[in-house]
Amino acid sequence: MVHSCERNIPSWVSVGSLLLSLYFHSITVGGAALKQEVALENGATVLNHSMTLVQRMETLLALGNGSDITLRVQTINTDEVKVIQAHTLVLTLQSDVFEELLLNRNTSTLVLREMPDCAAVFDKFVRYLYCGDISVRLDQAIPLHKLASKYHVWSLQQGLTQYMTQHLSSDSPAGHVVGWYQYAIQIGDFVLRDSCLQYLSWNLSSVLQSGEWGSISEELLLSLLQRSDLILQSELELYEALEAWINQNQPASPTVESALRAVRYGMIPPQHLFRLQKQSPLMLKYYESIRDLLYLAFQFHSASPIQLAKYFDVNCSIFTPRNYLSSSWGSPWVINSPTRDDRSFSFQTQLGPSGHDSSKKVTWNALFSPRWLPLSARSTYTELGAMQPTRTDGGRPRIIVTPATSSPDFAGVSFQKTVIVMARQQGKVVVRHVYNFHQSTEESGDFLADADLQRRVSEYLIDSSLYLHIVVKPLYHTLIVARK
Repeated sequence: MVHSCERNIPSWVSVGSLLLSLYFHSITVGGAALKQEVALENGATVLNHSMTLVQRMETLLALGNGSDITLRVQTINTDEVKVIQAHTLVLTLQSDVFEELLLNRNTSTLVLREMPDCAAVFDKFVRYLYCGDISVRLDQAIPLHKLASKYHVWSLQQGLTQYMTQHLSSDSPAGHVVGWYQYAIQIGDFVLRDSCLQYLSWNLSSVLQSGEWGSISEELLLSLLQRSDLILQSELELYEALEAWINQNQPASPTVESALRAVRYGMIPPQHLFRLQKQSPLMLKYYESIRDLLYLAFQFHSASPIQLAKYFDVNCSIFTPRNYLSSSWGSPWVINSPTRDDRSFSFQTQLGPSGHDSSKKVTWNALFSPRWLPLSARSTYTELGAMQPTRTDGGRPRIIVTPATSSPDFAGVSFQKTVIVMARQQGKVVVRHVYNFHQSTEESGDFLADADLQRRVSEYLIDSSLYLHIVVKPLYHTLIVARK
């Protein structure tokens, strides 16, 4: 007998196969919803009583009428026992695991042993078997997923995976994305793992400021530090967050050294590096482990990148920027009513992160067009000079970012352009998509290819506006010097 009657039903859950089969044998007239079925011949109609049937199945479970099996759910390592009056027909049709367990029983009671988190939601799980819907909180997703996997209820398992990938940005007191990532690693769910890792990488600044940062594992920490697609304010912000994580978790020295060597010190301005050398307890303790990286970073800041490229490999990670949101690297751009007309925007960035170039600026021109048409789709002229109309779908959004002027300082440098699209999910502004321009082009070919900007409620818009952030990353090239 279960007395929970949740009504907060996610849209991804549908009525189970059992209820659909029973429905066709339980048609009544009272309260029926009639609808025309186009596929049926001779004007036939379908009597739809599915909601009435769901209500009756829920009542059947709650009252335990006609129950022929008692589920005793024992919580492991405790004396807590939960008793549920159930029906063999329902359990066996929904789960082949239950079918095998019930086939081998010799009493009217089935004893199940579950961990505390799973035992706490077992009544919800059983209710899903009867009603085909379930309400889920963030902290219940993993235990329900464990039960769905254990008892082979694949529709629920898939629905919970989708729920987790769609609720990464939801607020929770202690955070949940790191826990979901660790769970995905444990069960080998690579889709969920990659979704969690992408969310953490793209929204790292907010993660660093949350309580969730301190809970990440050593493996996840080192994995994040290796990535170039992290979105955060600056490399200095990452170093300070790393120091806080190390102070809180006290990992072994090899882990600390590996983490410190993954910091891109060349992206930290020299004045901050000097301060860290004198004031950071972590750097003072492990200075010998990163001395070579700091020496290389100071060389990078003191010499022309072209001169440095003659003697060092400037393609290594210490000289490769991440996606920094500080004003030196780019600018936000809010486009109101983006479908209205073309827009342009100018902003400045530093020529490069090297202290040698700290006073040199580059002006960039950005152009956004909501309905750009490729040449092949534009109107053409006939031999008589008359315009030949061409059928189009109205074009697609396009963005171009180009330098306002050329300069000899650009020698040996290419500029990687990244356009970050923000969106509001579960009431929080997060990164929705990231577009990287190829270094040899000035535009992103697939920019907003799947976005419907015409809809005011488009998931790419915030209050009918398109929120972008353009990041320009200078990448240096090693010079090949011919031998004499």
